[in-house]
Amino acid sequence: MKLADNKATLSFSNGSPSIEMPVYSGSIGPDVIDIRKLYGQTGMFTYDPGFLSTASCQSDITFIDGDKGELLYRGYPIEQLANHGDYLDTCYLLLHGDLPDAKQSTDFHKLVNNHTMVNEQMQFFLRGFRRDAHPMAVMTGLVGALSAFYHDSTDITNPEHREISAIRLIAKLPTLVAMSYKYGIGQPFMYPQNSLSYSGNFLRMMFGVPCEDYVVNPVLERALDRIFILHADHEQNASTSTVRLCGSSGTNPFAAVAAGVACLWGPAHGGANEACLKMLDDIQKMGGISKVGEFMEQVKDKNSGVKLMGFGHRVYKNYDPRAKLMQETCNEVLAELGLENDPMFKLAKQVEKIALEDDYFVSRKLYPNVDFYSGIVQRAIGIPVNLFTGVFALARTVGWIAQLNEMIGDPEYKIGRPRQLFTGSPRRNVPGAK
Repeated sequence: MKLADNKATLSFSNGSPSIEMPVYSGSIGPDVIDIRKLYGQTGMFTYDPGFLSTASCQSDITFIDGDKGELLYRGYPIEQLANHGDYLDTCYLLLHGDLPDAKQSTDFHKLVNNHTMVNEQMQFFLRGFRRDAHPMAVMTGLVGALSAFYHDSTDITNPEHREISAIRLIAKLPTLVAMSYKYGIGQPFMYPQNSLSYSGNFLRMMFGVPCEDYVVNPVLERALDRIFILHADHEQNASTSTVRLCGSSGTNPFAAVAAGVACLWGPAHGGANEACLKMLDDIQKMGGISKVGEFMEQVKDKNSGVKLMGFGHRVYKNYDPRAKLMQETCNEVLAELGLENDPMFKLAKQVEKIALEDDYFVSRKLYPNVDFYSGIVQRAIGIPVNLFTGVFALARTVGWIAQLNEMIGDPEYKIGRPRQLFTGSPRRNVPGAK
């Protein structure tokens, strides 16, 4: 960041002297006012619930322009990465700052493939869970447990430790997600097969069985790879901020990522695509496609309590660029699997049609977001709804690691310590105390 040409002046109506604060400019995006000395100079903090107007760090990884509907990874538009690359090359980009050349790409793919297996004792740890446990409860435990199995890479201040833990997390998350799924349905675990692609390997571990060969469908393989790319990072969202805050204490990378997994579980964050499919199920129970219009009218009624899930976004005030890409993928997958006429997917298309044509939704910019389409794609592939967030966590792991590494390398980094506006009782005495 660089010092901007102008400064911000804060004046007070009570006669207190004004103070000047520096203004910094990033390479793109809005300028920021540096308030770090505000308390020392005035005895006051800023008040910003949810940190919606506060830059908690400087970063050169991901940039979002919500008004334009633009998402950049290290400067590259998400559309170009999704159409002309694969997930592991995107991982390399997020971790190292530039896209790999041919040799770097080959070496990186090989390195990740060589770490896809997990310690065999992880199976026994997994079997301590009930079989009907939510996969995200299982994943939070499994990822946190990695530090117990791979304690040779837990020093967050050691660059070599961070590098090997990054590769281990990226490589092993598909194996752990697939293991949690297989455990829940009572099928044997499938060991990874390193001759397959990252996404193809995940499909085989999820849906293959030892008694027959599993043939990877290239359309589904590409669809899953695109889902991974689109979810790899998304600026300083709740789970990324959680990973940074957790990592700022000096905890190991596995624990910090486990904290991110736990945060992602929330329905307002990673659980949004799960909530979207639940909404479609509810419409189906109302009577299916003939009731879509009635449901959408209920959404318009503020007193009904009915919400439209999978539409609109906290950051994007225009069309979510990831949603456009997932819409294309959704149509490809449904056509490949012959599901264009499936009642659930026809229902989803009708909801989408009304939302894109009805002035109520268009005027409020409630466009379909990435959760709407990715949920439909995952359901079509065969991924159960309660595992959607686990797939999201798998994809987002590289973003969390890149952000964590950036924070550790930032000379301004400090342990996170937000302030508060206290509204409780002032000091008082316990009866009988002096």
